[in-house]
Amino acid sequence: MDLTDACFAGAARQAELMRSGALTARDLVTECLRRIDRHDRRLNAFRLVFARQALADAEHADALRARGHDAPLLGVPVAVKEDIPLAGLPTTRGTAAVETTAPADAEIVRRLRAAGAVIVGRTRMPELGLWPHTETTWAGATRNPWSPGHTPGGSSGGSAAAVAAGLVGAAIGTDGAGSIRIPAACTGLFGLKPHRDLVPLTPGTHTWGGLVAAGPITRHVRDAALLLDVLAPGRDHTAAVTAHRTLRVAVSLRPWGPGIGLHQDVRDAVLDTAGLLTDLGHDVTRLDPDLRELAGSTGFAARYLHHAADTEATLDRPDRLDRATRAVAALGRSLPAPAVRAALAQQPGLTDHANRVFADHDLLLTPVLTRPPLRVGQWRRLPTTAALLAAARLTTFLPLWNITGNPAAAVPAGHTRTGLPLSVQLVAAPDGEPTILTAAGQLQRARPWTDRRPPTTP
Repeated sequence: MDLTDACFAGAARQAELMRSGALTARDLVTECLRRIDRHDRRLNAFRLVFARQALADAEHADALRARGHDAPLLGVPVAVKEDIPLAGLPTTRGTAAVETTAPADAEIVRRLRAAGAVIVGRTRMPELGLWPHTETTWAGATRNPWSPGHTPGGSSGGSAAAVAAGLVGAAIGTDGAGSIRIPAACTGLFGLKPHRDLVPLTPGTHTWGGLVAAGPITRHVRDAALLLDVLAPGRDHTAAVTAHRTLRVAVSLRPWGPGIGLHQDVRDAVLDTAGLLTDLGHDVTRLDPDLRELAGSTGFAARYLHHAADTEATLDRPDRLDRATRAVAALGRSLPAPAVRAALAQQPGLTDHANRVFADHDLLLTPVLTRPPLRVGQWRRLPTTAALLAAARLTTFLPLWNITGNPAAAVPAGHTRTGLPLSVQLVAAPDGEPTILTAAGQLQRARPWTDRRPPTTP
């Protein structure tokens, strides 16, 4: 396998190649760094690249392997989103407003390093993770490897762009309202938001009131399973990818809000995936359950704005934020306290109600986004409130599962006629990651998506 193929092979295969002696960590990381130097001037996926340290860590991984040591990710190049603390660096969250440095690595990073991963760099996000695209006035736009005129989504847009372009074997994102699933969908990747608290967010606790989860963005389903085995040990996620079981799948095209339309390509992708699951022997039923759309989406909006204001208040230099970010935080500060308390209070009832679908079904299949990826700068001229409403319409199928804490994943489902990725969402009951991995693994084997690479990053 040549080095370019190795860069696109994904974390699990990269680990196998190094374990077999067919590839060294130094050669792989050197090639990843070369690709970053070649392609990231245009993509803008990385905020920081740790070239010297990554090469040193790769050489250390090779030395360990030469002495007979092994670890699940030994020598595998990985990127982490910029809201995940790294010792000695500000946890920047997409802004220029943080100066305080983190005293230690996040637990996620500690576990990756303990498993032998080489942290190549820190990936970009929109300010405070507020948008489903990755753009700021001061850092510019992160671009989609499939089409540089389009966004890779957000808020984990840099992580997704880096993996899709073959710059790293895998990346870690965070998801408070779809921020793993959106960029995975926009870039033709598998992105898994685990259930609440499966992957520790230490030193953060109950981030955004429990809405945020951290998880993998990868080329292959088995890459994500391997990372989950490292980040959330105790269950064999890798075995679930090749498991064979008949699943009961409910299919819904009902948006979580009134008057929201679906692009025909999105509708077709969901129905085509439903047909493929049927062909694979699963019990697939059309079901558009009432998920308390109006009350739930209104309550989520209040929580989102409130947490934006809370986050702004923790920054060292909030005056450095973009105008739109300050406007969102100002909306959050203007909310009456009783409205915020009411939104928080609805979580248990909404969770119980939403999970009724899993009494009779193992999975819920929906769209990820209501349309294919946005163009870069498409909402730049919109007033803040209009942009927030547009974002809510685009991501309508996602935030409910942050409120309830259920695991949910974006699974590639083909491309538009112009070559933009399409995706579907799989949601499972609490602790249902193995069920999602089983279904996604079967879908990938039936219709492999990794054979096709972005044309702009050969």
